[in-house]
Amino acid sequence: MKKDLKDRTKKFALTVIDMVENIPNKPAGNVIKRQLLKSSTSIGANYRSALRGRSKAEFISKIGIVEEEADETVFWLELLNDSGLVHQSLINPLLDEANQLTAIFTSMGKTAKTTK
Repeated sequence: MKKDLKDRTKKFALTVIDMVENIPNKPAGNVIKRQLLKSSTSIGANYRSALRGRSKAEFISKIGIVEEEADETVFWLELLNDSGLVHQSLINPLLDEANQLTAIFTSMGKTAKTTK
């Protein structure tokens, strides 16, 4: 599962990178583009960091960051969708994947907190 999630989060980041090229070069578009790129690429980077955690507490802390970045990505995708800056057909698959990743990492964090 670790390798699958590493690959999945990397693929997600690459897909977001491709999609942001469709965001217009307007002040609002530029803010969303920058924030979306930061949060979406952070998911995979922080997940890899969590896997290298030296303790369970460090893993839990870092998985919490991954969860936050995934949820932030959902926010920026929703904002982009609601703004109409990019066609929904480009956003909807990313929004679905971001929601799934958020759920996965939320569950992973909860499980790690309750197991010894």
